[in-house]
Amino acid sequence: MVSSVAELITEKIDTMPAGERRAAQTLIASYPLIGLKTVAEFSQQAGVSSPTILRFVARLGFQNYPEFQSALQDELAAQLQSPASRTTAAQSPLPASTAPILEAVLENIRETFRHISDRQLTDIVAQLANPKAHVYLVGGRFTDPLARYMAAHLNLIRPNVSHLVGQEILWRDRLIDMGKRDTLLIFDIRRYQDSLIRLAEKAHDRGTTIILFTDQWLSPIARFARHVVAGRTAVPSAWDSSAALFVAAETLIGALTRKLETEGAKRIRAIEDLR
Repeated sequence: MVSSVAELITEKIDTMPAGERRAAQTLIASYPLIGLKTVAEFSQQAGVSSPTILRFVARLGFQNYPEFQSALQDELAAQLQSPASRTTAAQSPLPASTAPILEAVLENIRETFRHISDRQLTDIVAQLANPKAHVYLVGGRFTDPLARYMAAHLNLIRPNVSHLVGQEILWRDRLIDMGKRDTLLIFDIRRYQDSLIRLAEKAHDRGTTIILFTDQWLSPIARFARHVVAGRTAVPSAWDSSAALFVAAETLIGALTRKLETEGAKRIRAIEDLR
């Protein structure tokens, strides 16, 4: 399975020199559009030289800049696909078994975790472990059940956890309570939800830390996020699969539970006593 440019960056960014790291961060902040501009425009926006951009592209495994841009163009086309277009693009007979979907989901999980480093997981857990900071969770039309599921678990092991529900206007009202030590965890996959992007931008402006769970093509929210978990979602279906993101969320829940083992156990016992 071919890695996306964003996944390649995740794999290699820790080994990049400072200039190439700035190029990588600039690309993620305007993914993938800045990479579709000329080398000169990319380098100017990143504040590095043109040769640095070319070395960055080569470090990702591309033979030249046009090959790099071609990969980004393919990703942009994939970003914009709707369920209807994916249906018409693959007019094949129904599979005789569930095996194709199952294999695709399992491969998505494997590829997702190949690009999640122990350091990234540790950093996210540390961000979520402060019980005095408030954690807000929200998702899109199809991903909000993941936010609700994760919030239900976090509420058991730490205080100050809120799942944002209802209409967008209600989300915006909660912005008044979001501060610099708080965290907003967002689930957003293609086709990316404008209301979530607006919420992320406003929260970022207030200094709130954004953690994004998205697909390999990256929601525009990535430009505001401190941490990005990019999961594989494509399967042989008109619909994307959130299974890999679900497993990533459960992995994070488990790691945070271990981190807050003593405090979490006391909280769970207190909740059970109240019940």
